[in-house]
This record gives sequence, structure tokens and C-alpha cells, in this order.
Amino acid sequence: MSAFIEVKNLWQEYGDQVVLENLSLSVAEGEFCTLVGASGCGKSTFLRMLLGQETPSRGQLLLDGQPLVAEPDASRGVVFQRYSVFPHLSVLDNVALGLELPRAPLFGRLFGGARRAAREQAAVMLEKVGLGHALDKYPAQLSGGMQQRLAIAQALVMKPRVLLLDEPFGALDPGIRKDMHELLLGLWQETRLTVFMVTHDLAEGFTLGTRLMVFDKVRHDPQAPGAYGARITYDIPLNSDRRAARAAVEALPERVTRALQPAPAH
Repeated sequence: MSAFIEVKNLWQEYGDQVVLENLSLSVAEGEFCTLVGASGCGKSTFLRMLLGQETPSRGQLLLDGQPLVAEPDASRGVVFQRYSVFPHLSVLDNVALGLELPRAPLFGRLFGGARRAAREQAAVMLEKVGLGHALDKYPAQLSGGMQQRLAIAQALVMKPRVLLLDEPFGALDPGIRKDMHELLLGLWQETRLTVFMVTHDLAEGFTLGTRLMVFDKVRHDPQAPGAYGARITYDIPLNSDRRAARAAVEALPERVTRALQPAPAH
């Protein structure tokens, strides 16, 4: 398959602190990439670069052969661990707002038939994520899992080509997380979006992804802790031979797996 996203010799540095060094990878459209690694090894930084919130210090990020737009746009949806919803808006308005704002930047609202169409589209997406019964509720009236369903609906209603997930289920208890896994996989299979998901849970990364990428800092200088950054040290395909993939995951060094534990039950 041809590359949809290409990362070429990517570095990210803040002053004399190197966070990521010499990342290169090629991702086909429709892949579900799970990103794992110890805290502070650059996974979320990489996600912010894909979103356009950060510009690489060196190297290139290409989307369909073109340099990635250096600010967030409708081609990229994002869901964070903490719910990025508007507390003063109803569930329906939270999702419809994303459709209205780009078309009515002055007032932030559409009117008449255009507004009805946006709200109908939002309601269809909320039905897909299991919130069809809660259109008139406010975020404070929803459970954590339902708020995260709302955040996913906000991202997907914009029909992005890339979905970026930063530990979206880390704050949820195991039972709710399992439900959210099924929801996410169902939506991904339906839309075939390209997904990048950061997780601290190795089992979650293995279960959800078609490709598991391990971020790790392999070079260290005790005298200069920030001199070297992380890179992708393992890139394991998960969608062909699951037995071989599991063996590859189980063979990861203890230093890596020790940092990757399931989120604690609540």
C-alpha cells in the first residue's frame, strides 16, 4: 500500500532537551496504530505534531505527500483522556457546534434548514455512539464513559481522515473500557479512518491496533539527561499473524514492559 502519512527524520527539541530523535515511518490509510512506551518518552508530543499543535524541530511530516498543515484542521480529529466537551451545551449542541462553527464563524450558529440539517447529522452520530437517548442532557449528567462517547462523536462528526486518541480510556474502569474498545473498533471498521492511539496499557494496544509502535529512549547520558530523545524501537504488525505478533510483544524487553501496565481499576 502507498504511504498516507510519512514521517521523515523527525526530531523535536526544546532548547537543549531532545524529546524525539530521528523518527521515520510510513503509515498506510486505514491503519490503526497504537503507541506505547514509558511516561515522558514523546508519544503525546508525536500526537500533538500529527495534530498540528507542534512543529517539528527538524524533519518532515507528510499527509498524502503534502506537508502537514501546521495547525489543527478538519482532516484530523482528536480525543483526549480528559473529556473535551462544553459543559454549558447539551449533548446534541456539543456535537452540532462542530458542524456549525466552520460555516458560521461570525455567530457560531446556523439558522433555518442549515441548522436543522446539522442537528440531524449530529443526532445520527450520537445514535452511533450510543447516546441517542441523551440528546438533551448536559455533560455533567453523563457518566465518564458517556462523556467519552460524546467526545468521540464530536471528533467523528467532522469526518476527519485521521483520528488521534491520547489515552482516551485511561480514566475509565475496566468494564467501561471494554465497552469503549468495542465501540471504537466498530466505528473504525465502519469508517476505515487512520487512527493513532496513545495508551499506557500494552494489552489494550495489542487488542485494538493493527500496528503497535514502542517509543523508547535507548541512549542515555547521566551527565546530560536531555541530550538524547526517544525513537520508535519496535514496530510490530498485528493484523496478519496474531500468534507471531503476540510472541513479538511478549519478547519486548522487561525495561519496556515494566512501564506498560493496565490502568488501575477504580
